[in-house]
Amino acid sequence: MKVIIDEKVYYLDVEPNTPLLWVLRDNLNLTGTKFGCGVGQCGACTVLVDGVVSRACQTPIDSVVNSKITTIETKEDKTVQKLQKFWIKEDVVQCGYCQSGQIMNAAGLLKENPKPNDDEIISAMNGNICRCGTYNKIKTAIKAATVEV
Repeated sequence: MKVIIDEKVYYLDVEPNTPLLWVLRDNLNLTGTKFGCGVGQCGACTVLVDGVVSRACQTPIDSVVNSKITTIETKEDKTVQKLQKFWIKEDVVQCGYCQSGQIMNAAGLLKENPKPNDDEIISAMNGNICRCGTYNKIKTAIKAATVEV
């Protein structure tokens, strides 16, 4: 089956119900997308599928054939790159484990709503768990990314 990940085309021979997360990590060695809870609740595995936030641990590979999948490892997506820059500038990361999912969820938000207010950011990011509690810094980084021209 054909999948498009970070602007590259891959042809895979995997079971159709294999979760996208395991295809990324085990078959393609794209390990920036993390395994957290395995049930789509924590957000560590967040990617974009055709620009829409998706939990890779709950997304069967056959459901994304010919879709455009964007991961934290993208070199092409300007929104993800801008968020990464502000994540560093605002010193968001502590342990860092959840941050790829946080950034991808934020990218999905900014693609849908380029100028979200604080309540919209909080609502959109709800469900991405950070055990270190960097939620205020995450919100600050997202806000900073919205004002850059």
